[in-house]
Amino acid sequence: MTDSGPRHDPVSVPAGESARDRRELLTSYYALVDAGDIDGLVTLFADDIRYERPGQETIEGIDELRRFYERGRPLEDGSHELSRILVEDTSAAVRGTFSGRLDGDPVSFGFADHHEFDADGLITERYTFTDRDSV
Repeated sequence: MTDSGPRHDPVSVPAGESARDRRELLTSYYALVDAGDIDGLVTLFADDIRYERPGQETIEGIDELRRFYERGRPLEDGSHELSRILVEDTSAAVRGTFSGRLDGDPVSFGFADHHEFDADGLITERYTFTDRDSV
């Protein structure tokens, strides 16, 4: 995983938080997903999280998000490689690749994720875009 450093610092961020804090949170998120640490990763999200993915139903709320990671996520045994994290104000974008298994078959694809943060620094909205029809 890579972080492109200071050129990604935002024009401004809410008081008490820095662009580096948000980059570290997002880097941690992908590491927790790769490690299968569901308890750890759900702590990064607000209770009213909204998560949209291509070709799938929208996930709404922390309970649905937990169920998704416990039973509904079709990706497994893989890892994310992050190539870029951009943070500005309460928004962040992440670009990278995922390599692993999709429904048991080997897969590798590019992705771009968009995140929105609340005043507490938790992720309230997440949108995933991939070069596949559905994930």
